Amino acid sequence: MSGVALAMLGAVSQGVLWGLMVLGVYITYKILDIADLTVDGSFALGGCVCAAMIANKGMNPILAILIALFAGLAAGAVTGFLHTVFDIPAILSGILTQIALWSINLRIMGGKSNVPLLKAQTIFSEVVKATGLTQSQVSLIVGLIIAALMIVFLYWLFGTEIGAALRATGNNEAMIRALGVDTRKTKMIALMLSNGLVAVSGALVCQSQKFGDINMGTGAIVIGLASIVIGEVLLGRLRSFGSRLISAVVGSVVYFLIRAIVLQLGMDANDMKLLSAVIVALALCVPVAINKWKIRSAYKEGGSDNA
Repeated sequence: MSGVALAMLGAVSQGVLWGLMVLGVYITYKILDIADLTVDGSFALGGCVCAAMIANKGMNPILAILIALFAGLAAGAVTGFLHTVFDIPAILSGILTQIALWSINLRIMGGKSNVPLLKAQTIFSEVVKATGLTQSQVSLIVGLIIAALMIVFLYWLFGTEIGAALRATGNNEAMIRALGVDTRKTKMIALMLSNGLVAVSGALVCQSQKFGDINMGTGAIVIGLASIVIGEVLLGRLRSFGSRLISAVVGSVVYFLIRAIVLQLGMDANDMKLLSAVIVALALCVPVAINKWKIRSAYKEGGSDNA
């Protein structure tokens, strides 16, 4: 395969693995109507826990992912506790947890900012040995399988009674509270579930790139928001809940493809933060501009008809 093809395949595989993080952001941002900034810390938490368990304890990579999941659930619980019990605004609760997680992640990795897994067994290296496929191909296949399982699980969960209560909390909190539902519990569940998914994504990315880093979650919330909006723009005509979950992962893949294409065109890697901000701004602004243009066009057509 050519260098460009390999870069595109790597971008797609990374987009699928990060897609689990986007699903977590989708739960809080689109369903609960909360911009949870815990994500940057919980993504790194999943990666740091996974790296520490594999490198220092020689733990099975699948078990390391499960421990990362519980660590993410705990991080979401802290944010939920601050928000629901002490009435701290959700965005500030997330910031407080995110700041605390930086120090916690550093301690988890024994004071090191980076823990390599070059010689350690990971879920991807084992599949590479068994199948003979490349790392990128295995990352893509494993990522697609896990993403599909998570989408099916979320689709089932949000079809249950507790899932309906979670969705109702985001749509109309006052109404669902009047029906006797404790919205503090639904918010806590949503925040825990969201950060659990984010931590699993961080653990998978850690194993895929063969190292855990204290800064690997920096900008994760921006990537998540951009991916959600991009997915909605591309698959906005599909209205079912399942298709919206799929669009979140698709948006993540497209986002990483855009990044890979821009890098192949010669953009400085140091400008990636600027590119991410531009992508998010465009993804948010373009749909609004299109809707305003449609409304204005319809108004003009209606005026000309009346005349």
